[in-house]
Amino acid sequence: MADKSLEVVWQGSKSLGASAEIFTGAFWQGNYEPPDGFHFEVNDDSPIVQDDPTLFDYNVQDRVNAFVDAALAQANVTRTNHVMWTMGTDFKYQYAYSWFRQMDKLIHYVNLDGRVNALYSTASIYTDAKHATQEIWPTKTDDFFPYADRINGYWTGYFTSRPTLKRYVREMSAYYMAARQLEYLIGRRKLGPNTDALADALAIAQHHDAVTGTEKQHVANDYAKRLSIGYQEAEALVALSIGCLTESSPSTSCQKPTTKFQQCPLLNISYCPASETDLSHGKNLVIVVYNPLGWKREDIIRIPVKSESFVVRDYEGREIVSQVLPISDVQLSLSKFFVTSYLGVTVRDAPNYWLAFRASVPPLGFSTYTVSGVKGSKLTRSSVDTHQGNKKFTFDIGSEILKVQLSENGKLIYDNKKRKLGKKSVEVSYGFYAGYEYNETEKYPQASGAYVFRPNGTFMMLSKGKVQSTVVRGPLINEVHQQINSWIYQVTRAYKDNEYIEVEYTVGPIPVEDGIGKEVVAKLSTDIQSNKKFYTDSNGRDFIERIRDYRSDWDLQVNQPVAGNYYPINLGIYLQDGMSEFSVLVDRSVAGSSILDGQIELMLHRRLLKDDGRGVAEALNETVCALEKCIGLVAQGKFYIKIDHLGEGAKWRRSFGQQIYSPLLLAFSEQDEDTGLNTRIPMFSGMDSSYSLPENVAMITLQELDDGKVLLRLAHLFEVGEDKDLSGTAKVELKKLFSSKKIEKIMETNLSANQERAEMEKKRLVWKSQSSSAKASKVTRGGPIDPTDLIVELAPMEIRTMLIEFSQKSDRIFDI
Repeated sequence: MADKSLEVVWQGSKSLGASAEIFTGAFWQGNYEPPDGFHFEVNDDSPIVQDDPTLFDYNVQDRVNAFVDAALAQANVTRTNHVMWTMGTDFKYQYAYSWFRQMDKLIHYVNLDGRVNALYSTASIYTDAKHATQEIWPTKTDDFFPYADRINGYWTGYFTSRPTLKRYVREMSAYYMAARQLEYLIGRRKLGPNTDALADALAIAQHHDAVTGTEKQHVANDYAKRLSIGYQEAEALVALSIGCLTESSPSTSCQKPTTKFQQCPLLNISYCPASETDLSHGKNLVIVVYNPLGWKREDIIRIPVKSESFVVRDYEGREIVSQVLPISDVQLSLSKFFVTSYLGVTVRDAPNYWLAFRASVPPLGFSTYTVSGVKGSKLTRSSVDTHQGNKKFTFDIGSEILKVQLSENGKLIYDNKKRKLGKKSVEVSYGFYAGYEYNETEKYPQASGAYVFRPNGTFMMLSKGKVQSTVVRGPLINEVHQQINSWIYQVTRAYKDNEYIEVEYTVGPIPVEDGIGKEVVAKLSTDIQSNKKFYTDSNGRDFIERIRDYRSDWDLQVNQPVAGNYYPINLGIYLQDGMSEFSVLVDRSVAGSSILDGQIELMLHRRLLKDDGRGVAEALNETVCALEKCIGLVAQGKFYIKIDHLGEGAKWRRSFGQQIYSPLLLAFSEQDEDTGLNTRIPMFSGMDSSYSLPENVAMITLQELDDGKVLLRLAHLFEVGEDKDLSGTAKVELKKLFSSKKIEKIMETNLSANQERAEMEKKRLVWKSQSSSAKASKVTRGGPIDPTDLIVELAPMEIRTMLIEFSQKSDRIFDI
């Protein structure tokens, strides 16, 4: 405010620089409300404008003076002589007349007074007025996190609040992306199932209180209900699409495919009736594995099964390596409780095993696998060893590429033979911060709640000493199961031929019988000399350097050394020193930090007993009810660990990050063993069979619209200078991407696809800012799309959006 720098030109991407800058600002009173004394909801206590001079409470001049004083006070901390009043806030305008009656009078009498000109305005009018002054504005290149609206009031708890809803939205977003692709591949239909209901539910889930988890519980329930309803319709569309794509009849006439496919939305709690079928009586299980990414992909598939003897064959009928792993007692218990809670179904004969096999799937396509029961024992069974916690053990769970030793106390020795990194130590531990309660005798009272993270005291270790460990080994997966305490369970997993470690955690129900709310964290400790620096992603795109106890814009006074250093993590967080990078990727948005050098901290779950006074008016105390009891919410999730040489970690973070976000989609059907493969097209790719997208480009949208046009968005995954090979300009060949169709017309648009890019850029305002013009000139952008070559160029961090029209509808969307 002293520098008049509340409003800035924001360059949010160092790769895109001034070419993607916007004019923005922070509100001068710290919130989006009118100035004090100008709230006009029916029950607000601001004085109305009484302009009848015959009444004793006539106050026109008093109200005008108050208006002018407030306007001048704001103008004194704002550049130019234009200020914006945001007339309203949450839950207002329930009776709009009470607002507009007063605003009409204020505008009239203030303008008669003449000292200030007042008018009804819009964000566009205000922005144009600011731009017309030719003011030189400060430039901001980082972001605004973490927020704090007062001492002790850091809004960093909501990066994790409602972690299971955050995961559900992430899963449904990925499913929606894949479902839209499949809808395009068979052709969007006017009748029948579509993706619209899921789109609507996901759009509502982008509300700022849904993103953060700061809604009331019944509202959170409503978000989840809408997502579930939307999923059910999209699920029917996916089943129809895969049924059509696996049959040889033309897609245009495929209305009711003969093969019915099922899916398993509760696979994360080992519930999948489609895969639990009895294969001992001449039945086969057919699994279609769809890959929504634009690259060929190999991944491990895990499905619950009821016996141990199987053989798995690929789409050519060749037997492939598979592995049977036991489902843990913890997982079985969760499955029975939550299936009853979600579906009202009592699980009486739960599967006891996971069947795992490696799937290889073409880009934007599928491969088919067949599971058959066999008599006698096959060499797929895992070895299982249990070690009590009263003895010291070290477990080898790696592969030839990645040697991993895990001790009973959580210490992991990571030795990547392929990268020749040497042995690196990573220790995973768990604990919680006690949630602070409101104490009105404090100078700055503040409770921990849905918004605010305010720890009461220091970190408390939960895994004290040695824990019981169960080691499971096999040809594809090695894993160690550890019961950290009565309500935290961990599986450390290494896959054959992969260079990362997967850690699966189950946290909850968090006990609160002691009257203490708890904020549960995982700490990953290494010997990296990070020197207070760590890096977190910004919306999964640019990574931003964070420095502990430091802000680039001002001198930070540290009053919350933990909460004040927490940041949102959507994709990942990493540390580095002069030798190595230590990366951790996540499966949902979480809060995280590096409170100590060499250490990464992730907040996995929160259960609190007090409201933090920011409008929710409820404690963040989620429960789930079934079987005549209610328990605290259980959060199950994964994070992924990898160590690289300095400068080499970005490739994994970007490529594997796409695999986390867009998992393989599984569809199941059953067939008689003697009928052969029912799926007449056992493998398929929606693009040229010899083509895949460059490894630094992702296809983030492929959707057929109601008018028949196809919406395509392509994104460059890397920043400038992030990788020595992959941070250059990438090229996508649309002719090969749409090899079975002829592109008649292509129009590049803005990101929202509601206006042509060229027209949008003509209207774009150019701001004068304190950044040098030389720096802005270095920004690289992809060139125009040649209508003949149809090659799209993408510069680092660039997203390009296109509307495509094809010359005619092909009989088939793929070559047979």
